[in-house]
Amino acid sequence: MQADLLLVAALLRRGRSLDHCSSALSVVAMVFGLAPWLGAPPSLILALLCASLLIVGLTEKYWALRVALDAELFQRLAEFGDQLDSQTHVLDQALQKLGLQNAQQAGRDWSLRAQGALGLLRKQALCLLLQIFIVALGFFIVFA
Repeated sequence: MQADLLLVAALLRRGRSLDHCSSALSVVAMVFGLAPWLGAPPSLILALLCASLLIVGLTEKYWALRVALDAELFQRLAEFGDQLDSQTHVLDQALQKLGLQNAQQAGRDWSLRAQGALGLLRKQALCLLLQIFIVALGFFIVFA
C-alpha cells in the first residue's frame, strides 16, 4: 500500500507543472487584456478571449490547490506504513472538523481516495487544455 500512495503522490505532484503552464497563459491573457491601455486598438473578441482565459485559469488554480493538498497528504500518509489505518482515521476527523469532508466519505478505501485525487488532477489538466484551446482560437482569430 505504501508504494501505491507514493506513486499517487508522485503523479499528483505533476500538477505543479500544469499549474505553471496555466499561470503563464494567464499572464499572457492579462498582458493582451491590458494592451488597449498601452495604445493597442481595443477588440471585443480579444477582451472576451482574455476574460475566458483568466476565468479558466482561476478554475485551474482551484484544482491545482486541491491536487497539491492531496499530493502532500498522500506523501505524508505513505510514510506511516503500519499506522496507516489509525492515521487515516485521524485524517478523516481533521478533514471533517475543518469542513473539508462529509461524514459519508470517512473510512473510504485508499484506492477510492486515489481515484478521486487523480480525478482532480484530470480536471486540472482539462482546464489547462481548455486554456490552450482558447489561446489557439485567439491566434486563429487574430491571424486569420
